[in-house]
Amino acid sequence: MRISALWTALLALLSINPTFCSVKRIGNNPGRFANATLVRLSEYLSTGYKKGVRPVRDWRQYTLVAIDLMVYSILSVDEKNQVLTTYVWYRQQWTDEFLVWSPEDFDEVEKVSIPTANVWVPDIVINEFVDVGKSPDIPYVYVSHDGLVRNYKPIQVVTACTLNIYNFPFDVQNCSLTFQSWLHTINDINITLMRSPEEVMEDKSVFMNQGEWELLHVLTMSNSFTVDNVSYYAEMKFNVVIRRRPLFYTVNLLLPSIFLMVMDVVGFYLPPDSGERVSFKITLLLGYSVFLIIVSDTLPATAIGTPLIGVYFVVCMALLVISLTETVLIVRLVHQQDLQPRVPVWLRHLVLERAATLLCVRDKHKLCSSLLSSAPLPPYTENNLHTASHCTHHHHHHHSCNMARDAHGRGLGMGLPVRDPAPPIMDSILQEVAGIRGHLERQDESREVAKEWLQVGYVLDVLLFRVYLLALLTYSITLGTLWSVWQYA
Repeated sequence: MRISALWTALLALLSINPTFCSVKRIGNNPGRFANATLVRLSEYLSTGYKKGVRPVRDWRQYTLVAIDLMVYSILSVDEKNQVLTTYVWYRQQWTDEFLVWSPEDFDEVEKVSIPTANVWVPDIVINEFVDVGKSPDIPYVYVSHDGLVRNYKPIQVVTACTLNIYNFPFDVQNCSLTFQSWLHTINDINITLMRSPEEVMEDKSVFMNQGEWELLHVLTMSNSFTVDNVSYYAEMKFNVVIRRRPLFYTVNLLLPSIFLMVMDVVGFYLPPDSGERVSFKITLLLGYSVFLIIVSDTLPATAIGTPLIGVYFVVCMALLVISLTETVLIVRLVHQQDLQPRVPVWLRHLVLERAATLLCVRDKHKLCSSLLSSAPLPPYTENNLHTASHCTHHHHHHHSCNMARDAHGRGLGMGLPVRDPAPPIMDSILQEVAGIRGHLERQDESREVAKEWLQVGYVLDVLLFRVYLLALLTYSITLGTLWSVWQYA
Protein backbone atom coordinates (compact mmCIF):
# COMPACT_ATOMS: atom_id res chain seq x y z
CA MET A 1 0.00 0.00 0.00
CA ARG A 2 2.78 2.36 0.84
CA ILE A 3 4.62 1.52 -2.39
CA SER A 4 1.52 2.17 -4.48
CA ALA A 5 0.95 5.47 -2.75
CA LEU A 6 4.53 6.52 -3.46
CA TRP A 7 4.22 5.59 -7.12
CA THR A 8 0.98 7.55 -7.37
CA ALA A 9 2.57 10.65 -5.88
CA LEU A 10 5.55 10.36 -8.21
CA LEU A 11 3.35 10.10 -11.28
CA ALA A 12 1.39 13.13 -10.13
CA LEU A 13 4.56 15.21 -9.79
CA LEU A 14 5.72 14.15 -13.23
CA SER A 15 2.37 15.14 -14.73
CA ILE A 16 2.44 18.59 -13.08
CA ASN A 17 6.09 19.43 -13.96
CA PRO A 18 5.51 19.92 -17.71
CA THR A 19 2.84 22.47 -16.86
CA PHE A 20 5.29 24.46 -14.81
CA CYS A 21 7.75 24.35 -17.65
CA SER A 22 5.08 25.49 -20.06
CA VAL A 23 4.14 28.47 -17.86
CA LYS A 24 7.73 29.47 -17.67
CA ARG A 25 8.08 29.32 -21.41
CA ILE A 26 4.96 31.43 -21.92
CA GLY A 27 6.21 33.98 -19.40
CA ASN A 28 9.48 34.32 -21.31
CA ASN A 29 7.66 34.88 -24.61
CA PRO A 30 8.97 38.23 -26.01
CA GLY A 31 5.73 38.97 -28.00
CA ARG A 32 3.58 39.53 -24.94
CA PHE A 33 5.72 42.28 -23.40
CA ALA A 34 7.01 43.86 -26.57
CA ASN A 35 6.12 47.30 -25.04
CA ALA A 36 7.50 46.46 -21.65
CA THR A 37 9.41 49.75 -21.68
CA LEU A 38 6.17 51.73 -21.87
CA VAL A 39 4.66 49.58 -19.14
CA ARG A 40 7.69 50.12 -16.99
CA LEU A 41 7.64 53.86 -17.71
CA SER A 42 3.96 54.07 -16.89
CA GLU A 43 4.52 52.28 -13.60
CA TYR A 44 7.45 54.58 -12.86
CA LEU A 45 5.40 57.72 -13.46
CA SER A 46 2.35 56.53 -11.54
CA THR A 47 4.29 55.40 -8.49
CA GLY A 48 3.54 57.86 -5.70
CA TYR A 49 1.84 60.35 -8.08
CA LYS A 50 -0.95 62.42 -6.53
CA LYS A 51 -3.27 63.74 -9.23
CA GLY A 52 -5.19 65.89 -6.76
CA VAL A 53 -2.18 68.07 -5.97
CA ARG A 54 -0.93 70.87 -8.21
CA PRO A 55 2.31 69.47 -9.74
CA VAL A 56 4.94 71.89 -8.47
CA ARG A 57 7.79 71.32 -6.06
CA ASP A 58 7.65 74.87 -4.74
CA TRP A 59 4.10 75.80 -3.82
CA ARG A 60 4.94 79.51 -4.30
CA GLN A 61 5.51 78.88 -8.01
CA TYR A 62 2.39 79.18 -10.20
CA THR A 63 1.55 76.73 -12.97
CA LEU A 64 1.62 78.37 -16.38
CA VAL A 65 -1.04 76.98 -18.73
CA ALA A 66 -0.68 77.84 -22.43
CA ILE A 67 -3.90 77.57 -24.45
CA ASP A 68 -4.82 77.84 -28.10
CA LEU A 69 -8.06 77.94 -30.06
CA MET A 70 -8.89 77.24 -33.72
CA VAL A 71 -12.43 77.67 -35.02
CA TYR A 72 -13.51 74.73 -37.13
CA SER A 73 -17.14 75.56 -37.92
CA ILE A 74 -20.05 77.86 -37.04
CA LEU A 75 -22.90 75.45 -36.39
CA SER A 76 -25.75 77.82 -35.58
CA VAL A 77 -26.57 81.37 -34.55
CA ASP A 78 -29.80 81.64 -32.55
CA GLU A 79 -30.78 85.31 -32.62
CA LYS A 80 -33.91 84.82 -30.56
CA ASN A 81 -32.15 83.11 -27.63
CA GLN A 82 -28.84 84.95 -28.17
CA VAL A 83 -26.86 81.70 -28.39
CA LEU A 84 -23.88 80.85 -30.59
CA THR A 85 -22.91 77.24 -31.30
CA THR A 86 -19.39 76.65 -32.61
CA TYR A 87 -17.06 73.71 -33.06
CA VAL A 88 -13.47 74.49 -32.05
CA TRP A 89 -10.16 72.74 -31.66
CA TYR A 90 -8.94 73.48 -28.17
CA ARG A 91 -5.35 72.92 -27.07
CA GLN A 92 -3.73 73.44 -23.68
CA GLN A 93 -0.37 72.48 -22.25
CA TRP A 94 1.44 72.89 -18.94
CA THR A 95 4.48 71.53 -17.14
CA ASP A 96 4.02 68.76 -14.59
CA GLU A 97 7.16 68.63 -12.46
CA PHE A 98 6.29 65.15 -11.20
CA LEU A 99 6.08 63.54 -14.66
CA VAL A 100 9.75 63.73 -15.57
CA TRP A 101 12.11 60.91 -16.62
CA SER A 102 15.38 60.34 -18.40
CA PRO A 103 14.94 58.88 -21.90
CA GLU A 104 18.23 56.92 -21.55
CA ASP A 105 16.67 54.84 -18.80
CA PHE A 106 13.65 53.88 -20.92
CA ASP A 107 14.97 52.97 -24.36
CA GLU A 108 15.05 56.61 -25.53
CA VAL A 109 11.27 57.07 -25.03
CA GLU A 110 10.67 60.85 -25.04
CA LYS A 111 6.89 61.01 -24.76
CA VAL A 112 4.09 58.74 -23.72
CA SER A 113 0.29 58.88 -23.64
CA ILE A 114 -1.34 58.61 -20.23
CA PRO A 115 -5.04 58.48 -19.34
CA THR A 116 -6.37 61.89 -18.47
CA ALA A 117 -7.97 60.51 -15.34
CA ASN A 118 -4.53 59.61 -13.94
CA VAL A 119 -2.92 63.07 -14.11
CA TRP A 120 -3.61 66.54 -12.75
CA VAL A 121 -5.59 68.73 -15.19
CA PRO A 122 -6.24 72.46 -14.67
CA ASP A 123 -9.84 73.49 -14.03
CA ILE A 124 -10.08 75.87 -16.99
CA VAL A 125 -13.63 76.51 -18.22
CA ILE A 126 -15.43 78.89 -20.58
CA ASN A 127 -17.42 81.57 -18.79
CA GLU A 128 -20.04 81.90 -21.53
CA PHE A 129 -21.06 78.23 -21.44
CA VAL A 130 -24.86 77.82 -21.40
CA ASP A 131 -25.23 74.22 -22.53
CA VAL A 132 -23.20 71.05 -22.87
CA GLY A 133 -22.37 70.32 -26.48
CA LYS A 134 -21.86 66.96 -28.15
CA SER A 135 -18.08 66.77 -27.92
CA PRO A 136 -16.07 63.56 -28.42
CA ASP A 137 -14.30 62.22 -25.35
CA ILE A 138 -10.51 62.20 -25.67
CA PRO A 139 -9.31 60.05 -22.72
CA TYR A 140 -5.54 60.57 -23.12
CA VAL A 141 -2.95 63.29 -22.80
CA TYR A 142 0.60 63.33 -24.16
CA VAL A 143 3.45 63.70 -21.65
CA SER A 144 7.03 64.57 -22.67
CA HIS A 145 10.11 63.53 -20.74
CA ASP A 146 10.61 67.10 -19.49
CA GLY A 147 7.13 67.11 -17.88
CA LEU A 148 5.27 69.01 -20.63
CA VAL A 149 1.65 67.77 -20.74
CA ARG A 150 -0.39 68.33 -23.93
CA ASN A 151 -4.16 68.12 -23.74
CA TYR A 152 -5.69 68.50 -27.23
CA LYS A 153 -9.39 67.96 -27.87
CA PRO A 154 -12.28 69.19 -30.06
CA ILE A 155 -15.16 70.92 -28.28
CA GLN A 156 -18.66 71.84 -29.37
CA VAL A 157 -19.16 75.17 -27.61
CA VAL A 158 -22.66 76.48 -26.87
CA THR A 159 -22.19 79.97 -25.51
CA ALA A 160 -24.23 83.07 -24.79
CA CYS A 161 -23.49 85.96 -27.12
CA THR A 162 -24.92 89.45 -27.51
CA LEU A 163 -26.12 89.37 -31.11
CA ASN A 164 -26.87 92.67 -32.81
CA ILE A 165 -29.27 92.00 -35.69
CA TYR A 166 -30.02 95.61 -36.61
CA ASN A 167 -27.83 95.32 -39.71
CA PHE A 168 -29.36 92.02 -40.86
CA PRO A 169 -28.55 90.51 -43.38
CA PHE A 170 -25.28 92.48 -43.56
CA ASP A 171 -24.48 92.00 -39.88
CA VAL A 172 -21.12 91.27 -38.27
CA GLN A 173 -21.16 89.49 -34.92
CA ASN A 174 -18.46 89.55 -32.25
CA CYS A 175 -18.77 86.71 -29.73
CA SER A 176 -16.28 86.10 -26.95
CA LEU A 177 -14.99 82.86 -25.45
CA THR A 178 -13.39 83.56 -22.08
CA PHE A 179 -11.14 80.85 -20.60
CA GLN A 180 -10.29 81.02 -16.92
CA SER A 181 -9.62 78.84 -13.91
CA TRP A 182 -12.82 78.52 -11.96
CA LEU A 183 -11.14 78.04 -8.57
CA HIS A 184 -7.42 78.75 -8.69
CA THR A 185 -6.19 82.31 -8.43
CA ILE A 186 -3.46 83.84 -10.55
CA ASN A 187 -0.95 82.85 -7.86
CA ASP A 188 -1.72 79.19 -8.57
CA ILE A 189 -2.63 79.10 -12.28
CA ASN A 190 -1.71 81.69 -14.87
CA ILE A 191 -2.90 81.56 -18.49
CA THR A 192 -1.00 82.53 -21.61
CA LEU A 193 -1.19 81.99 -25.36
CA MET A 194 0.45 79.05 -27.05
CA ARG A 195 0.96 81.09 -30.25
CA SER A 196 1.35 84.77 -30.98
CA PRO A 197 -1.84 86.90 -31.22
CA GLU A 198 -1.12 87.62 -34.91
CA GLU A 199 -1.00 83.91 -35.75
CA VAL A 200 -4.23 83.25 -33.89
CA MET A 201 -5.98 86.18 -35.57
CA GLU A 202 -5.13 85.17 -39.15
CA ASP A 203 -5.42 81.40 -38.76
CA LYS A 204 -8.29 80.04 -40.87
CA SER A 205 -6.62 76.80 -41.90
CA VAL A 206 -9.21 74.47 -40.38
CA PHE A 207 -12.34 76.62 -40.77
CA MET A 208 -15.15 75.16 -42.88
CA ASN A 209 -15.84 78.13 -45.16
CA GLN A 210 -18.96 76.92 -46.97
CA GLY A 211 -21.74 77.89 -44.57
CA GLU A 212 -23.84 80.96 -43.99
CA TRP A 213 -21.21 82.60 -41.79
CA GLU A 214 -17.73 83.72 -42.72
CA LEU A 215 -14.90 83.85 -40.18
CA LEU A 216 -13.16 87.21 -40.30
CA HIS A 217 -10.61 86.81 -37.52
CA VAL A 218 -10.11 85.73 -33.91
CA LEU A 219 -8.86 88.40 -31.55
CA THR A 220 -7.16 87.56 -28.26
CA MET A 221 -6.80 89.50 -25.03
CA SER A 222 -5.21 88.48 -21.74
CA ASN A 223 -6.57 89.98 -18.57
CA SER A 224 -7.01 89.49 -14.84
CA PHE A 225 -10.08 90.26 -12.77
CA THR A 226 -11.25 90.12 -9.21
CA VAL A 227 -14.57 89.64 -7.50
CA ASP A 228 -13.81 90.64 -3.93
CA ASN A 229 -10.71 92.82 -4.48
CA VAL A 230 -8.67 90.16 -2.71
CA SER A 231 -8.31 87.23 -5.08
CA TYR A 232 -7.34 87.85 -8.69
CA TYR A 233 -7.97 85.37 -11.49
CA ALA A 234 -6.29 85.09 -14.86
CA GLU A 235 -8.39 84.90 -18.00
CA MET A 236 -7.81 84.63 -21.73
CA LYS A 237 -10.51 86.00 -24.02
CA PHE A 238 -10.95 84.95 -27.67
CA ASN A 239 -13.21 87.27 -29.70
CA VAL A 240 -14.62 85.34 -32.65
CA VAL A 241 -15.66 87.85 -35.33
CA ILE A 242 -17.99 86.41 -37.97
CA ARG A 243 -19.94 87.94 -40.85
CA ARG A 244 -23.13 86.70 -42.49
CA ARG A 245 -23.16 86.03 -46.22
CA PRO A 246 -26.09 88.15 -47.50
CA LEU A 247 -26.60 86.66 -50.97
CA PHE A 248 -29.44 84.32 -49.98
CA TYR A 249 -31.38 87.05 -48.18
CA THR A 250 -30.72 89.58 -50.94
CA VAL A 251 -32.20 87.28 -53.58
CA ASN A 252 -35.16 86.08 -51.51
CA LEU A 253 -36.04 89.20 -49.52
CA LEU A 254 -34.71 92.41 -51.02
CA LEU A 255 -35.10 91.81 -54.76
CA PRO A 256 -38.83 90.81 -54.68
CA SER A 257 -39.58 93.87 -52.56
CA ILE A 258 -37.63 96.12 -54.93
CA PHE A 259 -39.47 94.67 -57.95
CA LEU A 260 -42.86 95.35 -56.36
CA MET A 261 -41.89 98.93 -55.58
CA VAL A 262 -40.70 99.44 -59.17
CA MET A 263 -44.06 98.19 -60.44
CA ASP A 264 -45.78 100.66 -58.12
CA VAL A 265 -43.78 103.49 -59.70
CA VAL A 266 -44.60 102.22 -63.19
CA GLY A 267 -48.31 102.26 -62.24
CA PHE A 268 -48.23 106.05 -62.12
CA TYR A 269 -47.93 106.10 -65.91
CA LEU A 270 -51.45 104.76 -66.28
CA PRO A 271 -53.97 107.52 -67.20
CA PRO A 272 -55.18 109.26 -64.05
CA ASP A 273 -58.81 109.24 -65.22
CA SER A 274 -58.93 105.45 -65.64
CA GLY A 275 -60.03 103.04 -62.96
CA GLU A 276 -57.36 100.48 -63.87
CA ARG A 277 -54.76 102.34 -61.85
CA VAL A 278 -56.71 101.81 -58.61
CA SER A 279 -57.14 98.10 -59.33
CA PHE A 280 -53.47 97.77 -60.22
CA LYS A 281 -52.27 99.38 -57.00
CA ILE A 282 -54.69 97.38 -54.84
CA THR A 283 -53.30 94.21 -56.43
CA LEU A 284 -49.75 95.33 -55.64
CA LEU A 285 -50.70 96.05 -52.04
CA LEU A 286 -52.27 92.61 -51.60
CA GLY A 287 -49.26 90.96 -53.25
CA TYR A 288 -46.88 92.76 -50.91
CA SER A 289 -48.94 91.67 -47.89
CA VAL A 290 -48.69 88.04 -48.98
CA PHE A 291 -44.95 88.49 -49.51
CA LEU A 292 -44.49 89.77 -45.95
CA ILE A 293 -46.42 86.81 -44.57
CA ILE A 294 -44.14 84.41 -46.45
CA VAL A 295 -40.86 86.03 -45.36
CA SER A 296 -41.87 86.64 -41.74
CA ASP A 297 -40.31 83.33 -40.66
CA THR A 298 -37.03 84.19 -42.36
CA LEU A 299 -36.43 87.40 -40.44
CA PRO A 300 -34.62 87.04 -37.10
CA ALA A 301 -36.76 87.78 -34.08
CA THR A 302 -35.53 89.25 -30.82
CA ALA A 303 -37.18 90.95 -27.90
CA ILE A 304 -34.69 93.83 -27.77
CA GLY A 305 -34.77 95.20 -31.30
CA THR A 306 -35.97 94.98 -34.88
CA PRO A 307 -33.62 94.62 -37.84
CA LEU A 308 -33.45 97.48 -40.29
CA ILE A 309 -34.80 95.27 -43.06
CA GLY A 310 -38.01 94.89 -41.05
CA VAL A 311 -38.32 98.68 -40.90
CA TYR A 312 -37.62 98.72 -44.64
CA PHE A 313 -40.54 96.36 -45.31
CA VAL A 314 -42.88 98.41 -43.13
CA VAL A 315 -41.91 101.65 -44.88
CA CYS A 316 -42.41 100.02 -48.29
CA MET A 317 -45.88 98.91 -47.21
CA ALA A 318 -46.61 102.47 -46.02
CA LEU A 319 -45.43 103.86 -49.37
CA LEU A 320 -47.75 101.50 -51.21
CA VAL A 321 -50.67 102.65 -49.04
CA ILE A 322 -49.78 106.30 -49.68
CA SER A 323 -49.55 105.61 -53.40
CA LEU A 324 -52.98 103.96 -53.39
CA THR A 325 -54.48 106.86 -51.42
CA GLU A 326 -53.02 109.39 -53.85
CA THR A 327 -54.41 107.45 -56.78
CA VAL A 328 -57.90 107.32 -55.25
CA LEU A 329 -57.87 111.08 -54.64
CA ILE A 330 -56.70 111.86 -58.16
CA VAL A 331 -59.28 109.55 -59.74
CA ARG A 332 -61.98 111.14 -57.63
CA LEU A 333 -60.78 114.60 -58.67
CA VAL A 334 -60.70 113.97 -62.41
CA HIS A 335 -64.19 112.43 -62.41
CA GLN A 336 -65.99 115.63 -61.42
CA GLN A 337 -69.47 115.58 -63.01
CA ASP A 338 -71.79 118.27 -64.28
CA LEU A 339 -73.10 119.12 -60.81
CA GLN A 340 -69.63 120.13 -59.61
CA PRO A 341 -68.83 123.86 -59.53
CA ARG A 342 -66.05 125.44 -61.46
CA VAL A 343 -62.47 125.29 -60.23
CA PRO A 344 -61.89 128.05 -57.67
CA VAL A 345 -59.82 130.93 -58.86
CA TRP A 346 -57.11 130.45 -56.23
CA LEU A 347 -56.80 126.75 -57.06
CA ARG A 348 -56.64 127.48 -60.80
CA HIS A 349 -53.93 130.06 -60.23
CA LEU A 350 -51.93 127.87 -57.85
CA VAL A 351 -52.13 124.60 -59.77
CA LEU A 352 -52.74 125.42 -63.42
CA GLU A 353 -50.36 128.35 -63.55
CA ARG A 354 -47.72 128.14 -60.84
CA ALA A 355 -47.40 124.37 -60.39
CA ALA A 356 -47.82 123.60 -64.09
CA THR A 357 -45.04 126.04 -64.96
CA LEU A 358 -42.81 124.63 -62.25
CA LEU A 359 -43.38 121.03 -63.38
CA CYS A 360 -43.21 121.88 -67.12
CA VAL A 361 -46.54 120.17 -67.87
CA ARG A 362 -48.40 123.10 -69.45
CA ASP A 363 -48.22 121.50 -72.89
CA LYS A 364 -49.87 118.36 -71.56
CA HIS A 365 -53.29 120.05 -71.37
CA LYS A 366 -53.96 118.98 -74.94
CA LEU A 367 -54.30 115.47 -73.59
CA CYS A 368 -57.12 116.62 -71.33
CA SER A 369 -58.92 118.26 -74.22
CA SER A 370 -58.68 115.13 -76.33
CA LEU A 371 -59.96 113.00 -73.48
CA LEU A 372 -62.92 115.31 -72.96
CA SER A 373 -63.75 115.48 -76.67
CA SER A 374 -64.12 111.72 -76.76
CA ALA A 375 -66.47 111.64 -73.75
CA PRO A 376 -70.11 110.77 -74.55
CA LEU A 377 -72.80 113.44 -74.28
CA PRO A 378 -75.23 113.16 -71.36
CA PRO A 379 -78.87 112.37 -72.24
CA TYR A 380 -81.51 115.04 -72.64
CA THR A 381 -83.72 115.99 -69.77
CA GLU A 382 -87.31 117.07 -69.79
CA ASN A 383 -86.61 120.32 -68.01
CA ASN A 384 -83.97 121.28 -70.53
CA LEU A 385 -86.30 120.60 -73.44
CA HIS A 386 -89.18 122.54 -71.84
CA THR A 387 -86.99 125.49 -71.13
CA ALA A 388 -85.63 125.50 -74.66
CA SER A 389 -89.12 125.23 -76.15
CA HIS A 390 -90.38 128.07 -74.02
CA CYS A 391 -87.53 130.32 -75.01
CA THR A 392 -87.89 129.35 -78.68
CA HIS A 393 -91.65 129.93 -78.62
CA HIS A 394 -91.21 133.38 -77.14
CA HIS A 395 -88.55 134.26 -79.68
CA HIS A 396 -90.61 132.89 -82.55
CA HIS A 397 -93.73 134.78 -81.42
CA HIS A 398 -91.83 138.03 -81.28
CA HIS A 399 -90.30 137.39 -84.68
CA SER A 400 -93.71 136.56 -86.21
CA CYS A 401 -95.20 139.80 -84.90
CA ASN A 402 -92.43 141.77 -86.47
CA MET A 403 -92.93 140.00 -89.79
CA ALA A 404 -96.63 140.64 -89.71
CA ARG A 405 -96.10 144.30 -88.90
CA ASP A 406 -93.68 144.62 -91.82
CA ALA A 407 -96.04 142.87 -94.14
CA HIS A 408 -98.95 145.05 -93.05
CA GLY A 409 -96.87 148.14 -93.60
CA ARG A 410 -95.83 146.97 -97.00
CA GLY A 411 -99.41 146.05 -97.87
CA LEU A 412 -100.67 149.49 -96.96
CA GLY A 413 -97.91 151.25 -98.77
CA MET A 414 -97.50 149.05 -101.79
CA GLY A 415 -100.86 147.28 -102.12
CA LEU A 416 -99.40 143.76 -101.66
CA PRO A 417 -101.44 140.99 -100.05
CA VAL A 418 -100.69 139.98 -96.41
CA ARG A 419 -99.11 136.47 -95.92
CA ASP A 420 -100.41 133.92 -93.45
CA PRO A 421 -98.35 133.14 -90.28
CA ALA A 422 -95.96 130.17 -90.26
CA PRO A 423 -97.61 126.72 -90.12
CA PRO A 424 -97.51 124.71 -86.80
CA ILE A 425 -94.96 122.17 -88.13
CA MET A 426 -92.34 124.87 -88.53
CA ASP A 427 -93.00 126.07 -84.99
CA SER A 428 -92.22 122.58 -83.63
CA ILE A 429 -89.04 122.32 -85.70
CA LEU A 430 -87.81 125.66 -84.42
CA GLN A 431 -88.51 124.58 -80.85
CA GLU A 432 -86.49 121.40 -81.28
CA VAL A 433 -83.56 123.23 -82.88
CA ALA A 434 -83.54 125.77 -80.08
CA GLY A 435 -83.58 122.95 -77.47
CA ILE A 436 -80.65 121.24 -79.15
CA ARG A 437 -78.77 124.50 -79.23
CA GLY A 438 -79.34 125.10 -75.52
CA HIS A 439 -78.30 121.58 -74.65
CA LEU A 440 -75.08 121.91 -76.65
CA GLU A 441 -74.29 125.16 -74.91
CA ARG A 442 -74.75 123.55 -71.50
CA GLN A 443 -72.71 120.56 -72.66
CA ASP A 444 -69.88 122.85 -73.72
CA GLU A 445 -70.02 124.57 -70.35
CA SER A 446 -69.98 121.20 -68.49
CA ARG A 447 -67.14 119.99 -70.66
CA GLU A 448 -65.17 123.12 -69.89
CA VAL A 449 -65.65 122.56 -66.14
CA ALA A 450 -64.61 118.91 -66.45
CA LYS A 451 -61.61 119.98 -68.49
CA GLU A 452 -60.48 122.33 -65.76
CA TRP A 453 -60.84 119.64 -63.07
CA LEU A 454 -59.02 117.15 -65.27
CA GLN A 455 -56.18 119.63 -65.74
CA VAL A 456 -56.00 120.16 -62.00
CA GLY A 457 -55.99 116.42 -61.40
CA TYR A 458 -53.29 115.85 -64.00
CA VAL A 459 -50.98 118.51 -62.58
CA LEU A 460 -51.52 117.27 -59.01
CA ASP A 461 -50.86 113.72 -60.15
CA VAL A 462 -47.53 114.72 -61.69
CA LEU A 463 -46.63 116.73 -58.59
CA LEU A 464 -47.47 113.93 -56.15
CA PHE A 465 -45.74 111.36 -58.34
CA ARG A 466 -42.51 113.33 -58.34
CA VAL A 467 -42.68 113.87 -54.59
CA TYR A 468 -43.34 110.15 -54.11
CA LEU A 469 -40.49 109.24 -56.44
CA LEU A 470 -38.12 111.62 -54.65
CA ALA A 471 -39.01 110.14 -51.25
CA LEU A 472 -38.58 106.59 -52.58
CA LEU A 473 -35.19 107.37 -54.13
CA THR A 474 -33.95 109.10 -50.99
CA TYR A 475 -35.03 106.18 -48.84
CA SER A 476 -33.47 103.62 -51.20
CA ILE A 477 -30.16 105.49 -51.48
CA THR A 478 -29.92 105.85 -47.71
CA LEU A 479 -30.54 102.16 -47.07
CA GLY A 480 -28.21 101.11 -49.89
CA THR A 481 -25.42 103.29 -48.53
CA LEU A 482 -25.84 101.97 -45.00
CA TRP A 483 -25.88 98.33 -46.11
CA SER A 484 -22.86 98.85 -48.36
CA VAL A 485 -20.89 100.40 -45.52
CA TRP A 486 -21.87 97.58 -43.18
CA GLN A 487 -21.03 94.87 -45.69
CA TYR A 488 -17.53 96.11 -46.45
CA ALA A 489 -16.71 97.48 -42.99
